[in-house]
Amino acid sequence: MVKILKMANTADFFSGSAYDSIFLEKTPASMSNEDFERLAYTIKQRYGLNLEGKKSMVESRLCFYIVDRGFHSFSEYLETVYENGGDEMANIINRLTTNYTYFMREQEHMRHFIDVFLPYAEKHKTDKELCIWSAGCSFGNEAYNFAMCAEEYFQSRGADWDKRILATDISQNAILAAKHGMFAEAALKDLPAAWVEKYFTGKGGIYTVKPEIRSQVVFKYHNLMDPISFKKKFDLIICRNVMIYFDQKTKSELIKRFYDATNEGGYLYIGHAEAVPEDCPYVREKTAVYRKITQAGGVQKHG
Repeated sequence: MVKILKMANTADFFSGSAYDSIFLEKTPASMSNEDFERLAYTIKQRYGLNLEGKKSMVESRLCFYIVDRGFHSFSEYLETVYENGGDEMANIINRLTTNYTYFMREQEHMRHFIDVFLPYAEKHKTDKELCIWSAGCSFGNEAYNFAMCAEEYFQSRGADWDKRILATDISQNAILAAKHGMFAEAALKDLPAAWVEKYFTGKGGIYTVKPEIRSQVVFKYHNLMDPISFKKKFDLIICRNVMIYFDQKTKSELIKRFYDATNEGGYLYIGHAEAVPEDCPYVREKTAVYRKITQAGGVQKHG
């Protein structure tokens, strides 16, 4: 280490053999095509994620984790994964899925939720129960955000309503973090200041969602490739920026499962950068907003 400090300059250090000997020797050799293809096939079959053409991304996101786990090669690690399955495969998914989310993302959905969906639900849901599912909830920003919107809409009228939102993800790490409801200040930058004060407690740059909003969201593990077997159908399914990881066949099958799990007149929100397959059974209401309307249902578009 003394010799390293005596090198001419930092640029020499990070471009020379010292960098190679310290860091590169700890990196496993490249993943073989055979190992990648087997892993990609397994993940697509179990989770629907399409990793085609993403070998370098998989390597970069797993290489140091493999070393930290005490393995010397991708092959050695993956054999252990296939033998033990379960937790280690979940760890791989945690590292390959990009849990990029923030509050007030795609605000057009928030406006539709407050201006269209909630007034319709308030008028027609005689049981005063909203059935909402945030599918692929990541760290919970989305689910908490819609819970805040519902709170803003109902105000004192919401006391008799069951407004709980089901939020699911395939990442156990994301679910665990979401349950705590703790976010860095930067994640709240697009929220109205009044909402931050009303719905969060801030301390040391970390903002925690207040209990009255956290209690409105129920977090659970769910793999979107599995059958949808929840007790009740949904009035709204929010699945935004999740299907970008799926191929057309997987998207088509998922959309049909969503449709079967949606109440007549219910809605589906998808990401604005996403597209539904050609055989989508929902009716497009506007960009990224779809509705289940059958001819026999006779559901009015609004009101």
